[in-house]
Amino acid sequence: MTVNKAVALRISELLHKNRLTQYRLEINSGLSHSRIGCILREKNKTVTLSTVMLLAQGFGMSLIEFLDNPYFAFDRLEIE
Repeated sequence: MTVNKAVALRISELLHKNRLTQYRLEINSGLSHSRIGCILREKNKTVTLSTVMLLAQGFGMSLIEFLDNPYFAFDRLEIE
């Protein structure tokens, strides 16, 4: 699985779990609609650490909490 796919899955999971809309995440994180949309549709090849940090902030969690998920297991990710 690519890092972008892992981030997209994590975002979708957290949106559902926290009953948030993409719009609310955009407001909370400061990320644009197009940037989050590209991540969710897996249009990006990579996602920067600063973007992941802003996403975590948008969910009201630390970066470690965001990444603490089996999606990010090193042996499952394709590193490009």
